[in-house]
Amino acid sequence: MNMQKALGLALLYGAALFIIASGPVVADIQSLRGVPEIEAASNPAVIQHWQEDKEPIKRDYVQQPPLVPHSIESYKVNLKFNKCLTCHSWANYKQAKATKISQTHFEDREGEVLANVSARRYFCPQCHVPQVDAKPLVENDFQPVQAISGR
Repeated sequence: MNMQKALGLALLYGAALFIIASGPVVADIQSLRGVPEIEAASNPAVIQHWQEDKEPIKRDYVQQPPLVPHSIESYKVNLKFNKCLTCHSWANYKQAKATKISQTHFEDREGEVLANVSARRYFCPQCHVPQVDAKPLVENDFQPVQAISGR
């Protein structure tokens, strides 16, 4: 019995070494989107340019999170640090001339008020995205709710 286990482990070890030595088989792997066009992705003409800070874009539907009127490309938001809070926290928003985060961001699921931003509202880019003056990726005929459109 022990001899069979030893032989099995030796064969398994040998097969693993063979697979590792033969190198990765990358040629057969393909993305669901097909072959990416690297030249198009690195073309400066394709890169979006962020708008300068300005008045917020009007919201199109009830409960739409506000859009961010500036680039957040280098912003670090992780479990230990949130760059957004350096300007938008209640302690800093006046000095930074930024919008302060909503009171709703200080409530847990049961509606209890917390001393700090709720964990479910801490990762700002999950809901708040930068506004960019760009053509829509997909054409649509969406119309905002008339009550909030102001149009």
